[in-house]
Amino acid sequence: MPNRIDGARLRGELVEPVGPYAQVDVVATTGSTNADLRQAVVDGAPDRTALVAAEQTAGLGRRGRTWASPGSGVYISVLLRPSGVPVAGVGSLAIAAGLAVLDVGDALGANVALKWPNDVLAADASGKCAGILSEAASSDELAVVLGIGLNVTRVREDVTVPAGALPPVSLAELGAATSDRTDVAMMVLAALHERETVWREAAGDLADADMLDEYRQRCLTLGQEVKILTGGGSVIGDAVDVEPTGALVVDVPGGTRRSVFAGDVVHLRPTGG
Repeated sequence: MPNRIDGARLRGELVEPVGPYAQVDVVATTGSTNADLRQAVVDGAPDRTALVAAEQTAGLGRRGRTWASPGSGVYISVLLRPSGVPVAGVGSLAIAAGLAVLDVGDALGANVALKWPNDVLAADASGKCAGILSEAASSDELAVVLGIGLNVTRVREDVTVPAGALPPVSLAELGAATSDRTDVAMMVLAALHERETVWREAAGDLADADMLDEYRQRCLTLGQEVKILTGGGSVIGDAVDVEPTGALVVDVPGGTRRSVFAGDVVHLRPTGG
């Protein structure tokens, strides 16, 4: 496979005792790395078990969506057992992961920004570069499976984009210094470990982790009129803040504020624009 992901190199640099991960497996293709690691939770896999795929055929998105991930990116899931984090603090993990992807983009010279709650976009919001999905998993102790799908090189033109979604854009198209998928996977896992360690020590509180102001500065959703599709309907208003829990604060018509913890966001227009 062109530009294959070198599992031996990842393990040599990232797995204990040299690195922070208990296990790093690499596969050429799988249905869903998140689904694979949800099964690994049941099988008793340890904290910081990682799975990297060059291609997904039944990837998972928000609200149960499925989508194919062609072999132009890296698809990474990590099983975490953050015992010191309360269940209420787990919702902010995707935000910490988003900052980790931004760290990689910045290091490579790619011009990227964030969209609440779990997307990495081109800085001009012209396309989506990465998606993040954090899922609590069934276990005797708290377990979370965190998935990151990141476009490294140009996505094939025949890939279907869902109605209303941004077109895919890659790190290479945004000016990244390398398109080597092993290098990118290495950087993502290293950056994720750094961010997740601080997040865990702060018990999931983004303010205590010193990530909240940074996220606010890099989040394109703030300052936008938004429509948020939630399990219970939709919310339309002005996105004004992000809370330490990761919730989005929205000014809704009538002068009230709502905290939204999860949902699909559509940017309507800049407030005041």
